[in-house]
Amino acid sequence: MKRVALAIIVAGLAAAAPAQASEALAKKYACVACHNVKGAKTVGPTYADVAKKYAGQKDAEARLVDKVKKGGQGVWGQTPMPPNAAVPDPDVRALVKWILSIK
Repeated sequence: MKRVALAIIVAGLAAAAPAQASEALAKKYACVACHNVKGAKTVGPTYADVAKKYAGQKDAEARLVDKVKKGGQGVWGQTPMPPNAAVPDPDVRALVKWILSIK
C-alpha cells in the first residue's frame, strides 16, 4: 500500500514539474518582461494567445522554437521580438512545449 501511495505522489509531482519548471525558465530568461501567461497583452502576446493561435498546427513547436531562437517581427504587430540565441536549445524547447500547453 505504501508503494502505491508513493507512486501516486511521484506521478503527481512529475506531472506538475514541467509547468513549474517552464514558468521558472520564462522568468530566468526574462521572457516575462514582455509576455504575460494570461490576461492583458504587454509588449508581446500572452502565452495563452500564442497557444490558441498555434493550437492543432503540427509544425507549431518547431516554428516557435525557431522564432524564439532567431527572433521575429510582424506576426503579432510591428514590435520585434529579439533573438534569444544564448538560451540553450533544451530550455527553448521546454518553454515552447509549456507555452503550447497553456489553456
